[in-house]
Amino acid sequence: FYGAMNYVSPMFLRLESDEATYNLHIILRYELERAMVTGDLRVADLPEAWNAKVKDYLGLTVTDDALGCLQDTHWSGGMIGYFPTYTLGNLYSAMWFDTAVTEMPDLAEDFTRGDFSRMLGWLRENIHRHAKRYRATELCEKVTGRPLSHDPMITYLTEKYREIYGF
Repeated sequence: FYGAMNYVSPMFLRLESDEATYNLHIILRYELERAMVTGDLRVADLPEAWNAKVKDYLGLTVTDDALGCLQDTHWSGGMIGYFPTYTLGNLYSAMWFDTAVTEMPDLAEDFTRGDFSRMLGWLRENIHRHAKRYRATELCEKVTGRPLSHDPMITYLTEKYREIYGF
């Protein structure tokens, strides 16, 4: 059941993608968005560029723009520069969770029992209580003792999917 619920398979839609490929969707959008803003990509050329990146990053062939460049409402809603915040949130949360597990090595046992109270307490003490007192980069260093890094996320994904897929 656990393996089935954590199956990794590239998807066309960002909102239906798994946690292992989700950030590829964000990278794809960011690169295209940046190219449009700088003038390196004309909007008229977006579908072709989108389809090429989906093929390159996810190995999928886009059959129509509804599965391609028109699937998100961000651009049509004027939300330019927003996509990277999704990956930043994933990176920060991986770092904070890594720190929480280091400080509470038996946290997984709590989760197995459906008890998230220690984790919530840790979040309230280390993250929530600061509200907007610090910028995210400062809070990350204050809580983890190190600057933002992709390493905890890669470690988490590698360990999780090694267990599931046995590689």
